Amino acid sequence: MLEYLEETKDKKKASQLFKVGIATIYRWIVRKTQTGNVAPSAKKAYKKKIDDQELIAYVTQNPDHFLSETANHFGTTLQAIFYALQRLKITRKKRLLSIRKEAMRLEQSLYEK
Repeated sequence: MLEYLEETKDKKKASQLFKVGIATIYRWIVRKTQTGNVAPSAKKAYKKKIDDQELIAYVTQNPDHFLSETANHFGTTLQAIFYALQRLKITRKKRLLSIRKEAMRLEQSLYEK
């Protein structure tokens, strides 16, 4: 397509012919002049805030800690810990004391029958 543009210089006609937006053509022209090609640039690899192995070790050593305590330990936010645990498929559900007591009563009543 850029060869077509070099020959005709008609950006609007090129966008209709190749079914590409006019803004895309302008971006490709700028990229071609700056880098010499129109290949997409590689994405940067971002470092994770929390090391997965450290988080797994911390959760196994401290299974009763709240997300806020874990976030303070790692120096991040609650959301960062939540999404890291979700990504690792670690559930953090806790039962309230009243629910545990009721469950124990139900179990005992089943064994007594």
